[in-house]
Amino acid sequence: MHTLTSRRSRSKRLLLAAFTLASIGGCAVFGRGGPPATASLYARLGGYEAIAAVADDILAREMKDSVVAPFFKGLETRDLQRIRQHLVDQLCAAAGGPCFYPGKDMKTTHAEMEITPAVWNAFVGHIGQTLAAFKVGERERNELVVIVNSMRSDIVTKP
Repeated sequence: MHTLTSRRSRSKRLLLAAFTLASIGGCAVFGRGGPPATASLYARLGGYEAIAAVADDILAREMKDSVVAPFFKGLETRDLQRIRQHLVDQLCAAAGGPCFYPGKDMKTTHAEMEITPAVWNAFVGHIGQTLAAFKVGERERNELVVIVNSMRSDIVTKP
């Protein structure tokens, strides 16, 4: 049995992973039109505000998911806000935006969390739901999938 502190730490790290996975995949340009095809992924997703909105959507989905929600247990509002901001910064930076992600790398963050393929699949499922809700284009979805999948081996630590 984990202590409350250990659970909070674990929850924070899992939440960060969830946000990272989901948000990277969840940003979209709102409305028709948008930046030219040569624009950065960040611009094509709609910039900072779109990424932040997607992070919020994903967080709401994760907290309602019976597979993922236990990792949030015991977190305080300020913890969730910090994780959210880390997620937004990471997504922004990964998409070529002007942000800097100050957090730990995914392997260090998730080392003791014992994330299974089932948990990973739940995250990825939320990514798909968010992408659909935000009407993300195929090109952007594909780029986000590559980014998300590049983190799998660092995040999934238990068979």
